[in-house]
Amino acid sequence: MKIEIIDSYKKISRRVASIVARQIIYKNRSILGFATGSSPIGTYSTLIKMYEYGIIDFSEITTFNLDEYYGISEDHFQSYHYFMNTNLFDHVNVNRENVNIPNGIGDPKTICEEYNKKIDSCGGIDLQILGIGRNGHIGFNEPGVEFDSTTHLVELKKETIEANSRFFDSIEDVPKKAITMGIKTILNCQKIILIATGIEKAEAVFKTVRGKISTDTPSSILQLHPDITLFLDEEAASKL
Repeated sequence: MKIEIIDSYKKISRRVASIVARQIIYKNRSILGFATGSSPIGTYSTLIKMYEYGIIDFSEITTFNLDEYYGISEDHFQSYHYFMNTNLFDHVNVNRENVNIPNGIGDPKTICEEYNKKIDSCGGIDLQILGIGRNGHIGFNEPGVEFDSTTHLVELKKETIEANSRFFDSIEDVPKKAITMGIKTILNCQKIILIATGIEKAEAVFKTVRGKISTDTPSSILQLHPDITLFLDEEAASKL
């Protein structure tokens, strides 16, 4: 596990975007894993600029997102389909047939099985971007998740619902379930980048890096990944 402590979110975003760009240039048919939330927005903004400058080309890239709220449609303004379109896909030349985000509507068992098959058919993910929740969740893998899980339906914890309520009109509007890529699938990614900023993430970062590997902190399993780098600001790294 490698750690880079960088003094601003803007610099972190540029650093992560440069790694993603290098992956795209090195392998123009890369399989990229994307995350949502506030952590990767700056990275996506930088990637858009790189595309506009002609540095990178998304036309042969395949993407898989970590998760999606269950029970809301793709066009809902808080769906992760909407998030990815708004923050990245609408601004680059990605082939929409190669964009994969779990469906939030339908039979969850079928949705999960089909998503797993798609990932497997591509040979797995080359580079996965992660954020981290205050309780150590990665994707929507909440405390107590099985480490051998693949894509599955999850009940969101109270603290996750509360944290995400800032994006909704009220806490009652936040979905209580989500479809998420599982821990096993994440660990099978060739390379992982985790972004964490702010003092509110410091405890989760500490448990991820220094804590006992336990399902109580799902992110702690990342200690076992052979190629993971954490990009942290000074606040997020303050307890290390």
